[in-house]
Amino acid sequence: MTPRTASGTVKLSVVVPTGGRMDLLDRCLDALTRQTLPGTSYEVIVVDDEPNHNTLHLVAGWRTRTLERGPRLVYLPNSNRHGPAAARNLGWRSAQGAILAFTDEDAVPAPTWLSQGLAGMHDHVDVLCGRLDMRLPARLTEDAHHVPQAHDDEFSIANCFCRKSVLERVEGFDERFEQASHCDADLHFRLLALDARIAHAPEALVVLPLQPAPWGASLVRTRAAVFDALLYKKHPQLYRERIAAAPPWDYYLAAAVLLAALGALVAGHNALALLAGLGWLALTARLCRQRLRGKRYRAAQIADVIVTSALIPPLAVFWRLTGAIRYRVRFT
Repeated sequence: MTPRTASGTVKLSVVVPTGGRMDLLDRCLDALTRQTLPGTSYEVIVVDDEPNHNTLHLVAGWRTRTLERGPRLVYLPNSNRHGPAAARNLGWRSAQGAILAFTDEDAVPAPTWLSQGLAGMHDHVDVLCGRLDMRLPARLTEDAHHVPQAHDDEFSIANCFCRKSVLERVEGFDERFEQASHCDADLHFRLLALDARIAHAPEALVVLPLQPAPWGASLVRTRAAVFDALLYKKHPQLYRERIAAAPPWDYYLAAAVLLAALGALVAGHNALALLAGLGWLALTARLCRQRLRGKRYRAAQIADVIVTSALIPPLAVFWRLTGAIRYRVRFT
């Protein structure tokens, strides 16, 4: 059964971290203030990870418009450690509700999201994951090809309900993780270790329109390997079972061959440099084929894949080793 409280008492708190993307936050707040759940029964906490007056005024404007029948709107500037984990911690620790709902500023919750999520939080449920519908842009990017159209079997904080008491038991989010995906996985693994009762509710829908990735975005993503090392250190078995069964040996081989080619060239061993260079080109071409297989790209996107395929392996290896050193773990 769903939690029962006195009339007018907040029983559910929605936490929304934001980083200054005003148009996206405005769209999200519009969806959150149009919920079928009575406004008196929930609050929306906006945690500003890049505090500025524009975000404060945006939240204040929505508060004025929804003052009579809307939810309680709270603005919290995050002036301490930054990142999605830190922002979420600030939000849920300030919440009044016994049940917490998490989403992101670029998400658009369906009108029945909160009512469906609250209905699914039975007495035997600690955490509830809704369905995250990722809408693909008209012109697909490589990122879009790697994301399913809709899924309800993944653990994503962008559509998650959790009892405050459970978050208190696991001490919230690990603020060392600077990216949402690693933060989500770490919390999921800790909940599994706690034997938390996790349920799924496809009816609790959040739409997440995908934004086109900028040129070279895949190179920026390689830095995430630093936090792969931390995730592996904390949960080695679950990491191998659910994230990566084995290290990316093809990346290590490509990086080693590239270093061999450069070293041989500097040493004046031109034949060896040529041989190693051809091996590196073959490995790069193989990676290009893998990334382009079964996909339709524009010319600029094909150029992006070709250039980044040459740089991804050495960068990924660099960041993986950086993570292993930083967190003092045998991670390859």
